[in-house]
Amino acid sequence: MDFLSRGISEIIEKEALEAALRGKKKLRVKFGIDPTSPDLHLGHTVPLRKLKQFQDAGHQVVLVIGDFTAQVGDPSGRDKTRPMLTEKQIRANLKTYLVQAGKILNLKKSEIHYNSKWFSKKPAIIYDIASRVTLQRVIERDDFQKRIKGGQDITMLEVLYPLLQGYDSVMVKADVELGGTDQKFNLLMGRRIQRSYAMPEQNIITLPLLVGTDGVQKMSKSYNNYIGITEHPEIMFGKIMSIPDSLIDSYYELCTDVKRIQTDPRQAKLVLAMVIVGMYYGEKIAVKAHDEFIRVVSHKEMPTEIPTIKIGIKSLMLADLLVNAKLAASKSEARRLIEQGGVKIGQERQSDPNKMIHLEKEIVLQVGKHKFLRVTF
Repeated sequence: MDFLSRGISEIIEKEALEAALRGKKKLRVKFGIDPTSPDLHLGHTVPLRKLKQFQDAGHQVVLVIGDFTAQVGDPSGRDKTRPMLTEKQIRANLKTYLVQAGKILNLKKSEIHYNSKWFSKKPAIIYDIASRVTLQRVIERDDFQKRIKGGQDITMLEVLYPLLQGYDSVMVKADVELGGTDQKFNLLMGRRIQRSYAMPEQNIITLPLLVGTDGVQKMSKSYNNYIGITEHPEIMFGKIMSIPDSLIDSYYELCTDVKRIQTDPRQAKLVLAMVIVGMYYGEKIAVKAHDEFIRVVSHKEMPTEIPTIKIGIKSLMLADLLVNAKLAASKSEARRLIEQGGVKIGQERQSDPNKMIHLEKEIVLQVGKHKFLRVTF
């Protein structure tokens, strides 16, 4: 039961769970993911790694892909309604989900369910689920209370979301469900829905939310503070090196199986980056990413390998060039990057977003410390 002592915020019905583990019962351990974006990041790996620990101990991992509930949108931790996704967006996001999850879990030993299987084929079941919980109980949740006090709207779909997630636990007969601390209401709703169907109630394990590279918000693509597990290893290495020193210990605890030894923050981050990149790309590539980081960031040299892109416009403003090269999502973001001193051409820092760039010859664009791109006409 060692894996219950590391990287966990709370266990609900801990004594019952420990008794089941001591009794060598094979538990059905559930985790649900809504495919709201195409990429998994280190924040997603926190529950996936805990699942893997249960799997290694001989328990049955049950992965529920919320291809139906993703259309509704999880209100957890949201101060406004999440935009609904189309079926096309969800299918696109799903393409690489399992491949990425397979970097952590043994998928051959995992049960994988799509909750559209029970919600789309029997839509009337939603009426039955909704009849089992009162509105007063649902709007007790902190997220909704904050929005009510702030005059923000709450859609009826959002009210339904925790009920639907709870019904997933009924369908897969979950003994245990994992989720972030922001999921506690939804996880408890799973117990309530199971009870209403005369089923044993699942134990709950809540896990800390991994804070992103900004050191403030939880890791999310929405906040642009994420470290993707399929990002280029040198980008991943550089992003880990950029985390605030205050996050080093939590990254060791939540993202790795090793303990921090180094007291010096920079050395601790170098080891951390080596370990994490090695987990997803192998030791040789981790060493290469380390050496490249030292060369480029510490010694201020150019990377040995820089991707090349061709642009069909011979002369354009620097801000437009960043957008065309996909180094900035919008012209306003490009302007901000340039004005903050985060853009170089060659070794020369740029300050004017309106500067005309002529691509008669190849140039090397640098955005931040780690993004390099050769650009030619």
